[in-house]
Amino acid sequence: MSHIQKLENDLSEYRNILINHKLYSNLDSKEKLVKFMENHVFAVWDFMSLIKALQNNLTCVEVPWTPNKNNLAGRLVNDIVLAEESDIDLNGNTKSHFELYLDSMSQIGASTDLINSFILKIIESKSYSKSVNEIDINKAVKNFMDFTFDIIATNKNHVIASVFTFGREDLIPDMFIEIVKKLSSSNEIKADNLIYYLERHIEIDADEHGPMALKMIEELCGNDEKKWEEATTASIEALNMRIKLWDSINEIIS
Repeated sequence: MSHIQKLENDLSEYRNILINHKLYSNLDSKEKLVKFMENHVFAVWDFMSLIKALQNNLTCVEVPWTPNKNNLAGRLVNDIVLAEESDIDLNGNTKSHFELYLDSMSQIGASTDLINSFILKIIESKSYSKSVNEIDINKAVKNFMDFTFDIIATNKNHVIASVFTFGREDLIPDMFIEIVKKLSSSNEIKADNLIYYLERHIEIDADEHGPMALKMIEELCGNDEKKWEEATTASIEALNMRIKLWDSINEIIS
């Protein structure tokens, strides 16, 4: 068994818990979906900070430019950033996946006031910790983001890449899309943007980003057993943080 196969095997129990979480079956009304999105949007946002941390570390983003030794990992990161930061919406406009999610929230009727206020504070202060402490946010959501920025602060690329890969949004199963389509077909919500976002995200993750990210982890860990152990530990912690987030949101909507 290869290192990456062992890592995926070690995570399977936690991934199964998330994919089969009771939260999804409880999302049976517009009101519950709205509450879910108003909390989940923060996880969509902090996902981007993980990939940008990798881009800062694995490619040259400075002037004057110099070549970077992480050729494969650098290419994979740039490919992923291109899609995540500059995809297209239903109308052919260039937007990040975060902005696609905000559009989905607005179409359904979810409030974007809190996340937009948070983004403005980030822009003004350039500080995550300062900004997050100035908004009234669900404790589980804050803990989830705090963990993300603790991971970024390690400055260990193999750890950041592992959390990015295994704690990502592909943990949202096909069942969730079917629930959204059912609510949409019953005329309870208009969710064209959300369905597009989910299908686009899952399509790219499965066909492109997933395989790319696994190759990146293999390159960053190499044959270093300690790095593989750190990658596994961080990935398990990331999945446990996601489970706690799902548990909390499920309590809110229930």
